Order: sequence, then structure tokens, then C-alpha cells
Amino acid sequence: MDIAKKLREQAQKSPDKPFIIFNDKTITFKEAISRINKAANFLIKHGVKKGDRVAIYLPNSPEYIFSYFAVFTLGAVAVPLDVRLTPDELVGVLHHSEASFIFSRPLPGIHEKVPHLKLVIDNFDEMTKLESDELDYPEIRNDDLAIFFYTSGTTGHPKAVMLSYRHLDNAPMIFEHIDIVKLFDVIVSALPLSHLGGFVALQINAAFGSTLILMERFIPLEFLKNVEKYKATFFFMVPPMFIALLQLKEFEKYDLRSLKGADVFGAPSDPRMIKRFGMGCPNASLFNGWGMTETSAPNTVSEPNRIESVGKSAPWCQIKIFDHKAKELPQGEIGEVVIKGWPVMVGYYKEPELTKEAIKDGWLYTGDLGCLDKEGNLYIKGRKKDMIIVAGLNVYSPEVEHVIQEHPQVKEVAVVGVTDKLRGEAVKAVVALKENKSITEQDIKAFCRERLTHFKIPHIVEFREFLPRTRSGKVQKELLK
Repeated sequence: MDIAKKLREQAQKSPDKPFIIFNDKTITFKEAISRINKAANFLIKHGVKKGDRVAIYLPNSPEYIFSYFAVFTLGAVAVPLDVRLTPDELVGVLHHSEASFIFSRPLPGIHEKVPHLKLVIDNFDEMTKLESDELDYPEIRNDDLAIFFYTSGTTGHPKAVMLSYRHLDNAPMIFEHIDIVKLFDVIVSALPLSHLGGFVALQINAAFGSTLILMERFIPLEFLKNVEKYKATFFFMVPPMFIALLQLKEFEKYDLRSLKGADVFGAPSDPRMIKRFGMGCPNASLFNGWGMTETSAPNTVSEPNRIESVGKSAPWCQIKIFDHKAKELPQGEIGEVVIKGWPVMVGYYKEPELTKEAIKDGWLYTGDLGCLDKEGNLYIKGRKKDMIIVAGLNVYSPEVEHVIQEHPQVKEVAVVGVTDKLRGEAVKAVVALKENKSITEQDIKAFCRERLTHFKIPHIVEFREFLPRTRSGKVQKELLK
């Protein structure tokens, strides 16, 4: 998808419609195209051409979005970076990506550390305002590289996932396929624009002309205020955000009747939370979905309010369940989720061996454990590396987590496997309690004993104030181990 062209088409259809609302300031589609084109002309003047890598190192802001689309307008490659990267991490990814240009805040001394960096655009408005907003648009081919997403991961060094302009078609096509585009009039998002989850909102902006209420960061109470104030119709979230939102005392005080839907990828299945969401958002359907950066997520989205599964594969992808010998498993049996189709990434940049490990015979091995039912619905059971083998018996950590999460005094929980001389591995639960709550290890074990088979009951329970997370919100289970 020529995503910049799609956005220009939306601006022609509805020039005065709000494109972004940020900190109560509205930018129309027409205004956005003008600022994008000025930035594109600035890049052209300084030598940026098709295929060049341009990094973006900013907090969530309109400038982040304009930078993205300026890069896409030229058929260059965007390298979105999380603003929370340390200086050393930033230098590392700039060297790895070979980015020659960067949109950022001022970066003192960066040229000495990254000599190949030609230009730092550290004041977006001042540096681009004198440029023309007219330009000749180059032809964008589907197989041109569009973006390098650096995966946060939980171990090892970050990997750059290479996606082409064709990959940018996948998310809009999924939403059209499941027929929920009509819910996308006003979207509120606090997901980082440097990650695929936040980027999906921009794909929707371009494809369907939605209005985006953008937040610099997720503050639960501010999120609710934005939904009420701007009559938001849809939002995307990751589970920690969703849980934080529903645990607010003020949740039901806000008028959230405008919401028509919410997509929580990897949605928590706690019945109490789902019920509370339904009470607070009476006109909204809850969706669950699945996908990876490596597969141009999302690749599945559930039917409304059937979030026990993550839905079915789109017709242009195949999803199967393989055992450890790469043999397909029958329905209902748990194994590794594999996926094939054009949404699968080009590969990891400069990592041919890692790419070969991940993609075999066209199948991407996701590392997720799951199963399929007779209708083709996918159920995610956890990560392959998170399966705990207790005396030869398999324990899927999400199953234990879901049980403990139901305890009324538990805020969040993560379950990991730890070495045990007698059993090989033992189940360990790391629990963060709600404010001013106090329970013991024995209380958790007793709660589990009523709901789980004996070998799944945590052998160790540890209490912490909070769980360590990656920048994209995933619990860092390797640290807990």
C-alpha cells in the first residue's frame, strides 16, 4: 500500500475533517498533508532518496506522524525508535540500521558517535516551515522496503523486522474482512508510535479517514476523559492498559456510550473485568486479536465478545499448529503456531541466520503455543519458551495466571518455570497486589488448589510491587526467572 498516497486521497475527500487531535489541538487532513509535504521537500533538499533509512526518535506527537508520512511519501524506509532508548541503545540501532537521517529532539554529540549520520532534524516546525508543500510524488512499488521495526524482545539484542509497502495493506484488509471499519470514526490511542501496535492507527487513518485522538503516553484517567470529550468510537490496547483502565474507581463515572468497540490484543479473560467493561461501555463490543511484528499484525481478530479465541486466519494467510518435528497436529492439540502468506516479514535486517531459523519452507515459526478448533478459531496458550514441564507434565503459564488473576486482591501476576531438583521444573508465581491489600503465599496456593490440578499449583509465590515490563508492555519473564 502506498500509505502516503492513501492519506492524500482522504485529504481530498475530507480536507477539513480532523486528522489528529493532540493535547486539545486539532489538525485537519488538509493541514497534515501540507506539513508532511514540507517535511518531504526538506528531506529531498538534503539528499534523501528512495530506499534511504530515516530514523524517528520522538515521543508520541503529531511530528512523529508527519515524519512517518514524509518518509513514506518519498518511498524511503522509516526506522521508528522508542524515545525511551538509552543513548547507547540509540547509537547501536543507528549504526545497525545505517540510518543517514533522524527526526528527533536535539542530540548533543551524536555525530561523533554516529559519523555516517548526515542530518539531525531536531526542530521539526522550524526546519521545515519554509519548504513548499507541492512536490512530484515518486512511484511506490509494493516490494519496496517501507519500515524497520526493532522488536523489544525479552532476551538478546533487538532485531530489525523488515516490512515492505505491501505489508502495510494487511491491517486495513483484516478490518475490512471482519467488517468493523464502520466502528473506526474516532480512535483514541496511547500505544507508542514506535511499535506496530501504535502504527496500526496510522494505517487506519490512511485507509479509512478516521480521526485519531493521540496521547503522548497512557494515563488511565486521561484516557477516559478523552473518550468522553471526543466521543471516541474505538480503541486499541494491550492487556496491562486494559486492566489498569478497568481497575480505576472512576471507570463507571465517565460517559463511554460513544464507544462501539475495543480491540485488546491478548485480551485478559477475567470474567469480572469483561463484565465491568460491558457495564461501563454498554454500546461497545470487545475484540481479541493475534499477530506479531514479523507478520504485519493483526493476522486474526475474534468475533465480537467471543474473546476466548483470537479468531480465524484471514483468507490470504494459512495458520497451522506444528509439533516439535514440524508435523501438523490435529484440531484441539496444542503445539507451535506457524503462519504462511504475504504478510510474513521480508526478514530480519542483517540477520540471515536468524531469518532462516524463523522462516522454514515459507512457514514463520512464531514461538507461540496454541490450538485450533473445528471452526478454525485460534486459541493462544502461551509462549513456547514459557511452557513449564513439571515431572514430565506440561503446564501452560497463562492458565495459571488466569486463575490467580481472578483473586479479588491480585492486581497482576506472571507465572514462570524455575529449576527444581525433584521435578525438573517448578511453577513460580510472581504477584503484585492491589493497593492496600495483603495476602500470603498460602492464600494464593489455597485459591489455586480449588481451581487447578495439583501439579499446576505454584510451588513458589513471590510478591512484588509491580512486574518488570519491556517498552511494549510485555512482562519480562526472563528477569523473573
